[in-house]
Amino acid sequence: MRTISILSLTLGLVLTVNAQGPNPSTYDEQQAVKKVVETFFDGFHKQDSSIINSTVVKDMVLQTTGRDKEGKTRFRTEEYANFINSITSIPDSIQFEEKLTSFSIQVDRTMANAWVGYEFWMNDKFSHCGINSFQLINFDGEWKIIYLIDTRGRSGCLEE
Repeated sequence: MRTISILSLTLGLVLTVNAQGPNPSTYDEQQAVKKVVETFFDGFHKQDSSIINSTVVKDMVLQTTGRDKEGKTRFRTEEYANFINSITSIPDSIQFEEKLTSFSIQVDRTMANAWVGYEFWMNDKFSHCGINSFQLINFDGEWKIIYLIDTRGRSGCLEE
């Protein structure tokens, strides 16, 4: 009797997994998400709105948080069009780089989160650092960024 119960449970689990359809490996999906984030930053550094736009949904949400000089928490939302405008209008005389320092990616079905550490450098001088938290959705095999929030600060990021 016990053997039949175990066999029934095992068969039930197998049927449940198969009913969900093929499941690409988590590692492959994590790499696909990482590639989208890297492509976003490729467009960012090239100041190329078409590359950036290829990685995001039309109504992407952009937010930032950090502490001001008095230690009070600040939080703001930026319009996506303003973000693109500000990136593409940076003069050639200003060099900037957002160095990605770490990736932690989680995927569940059609949703992913990429927690990406960074340091921001302007004209070869450290400006600030923090975390970018990307939320992505897989639209029928294509990962797109729907939401980005970042933290910003000047301490606690560089190796001293």
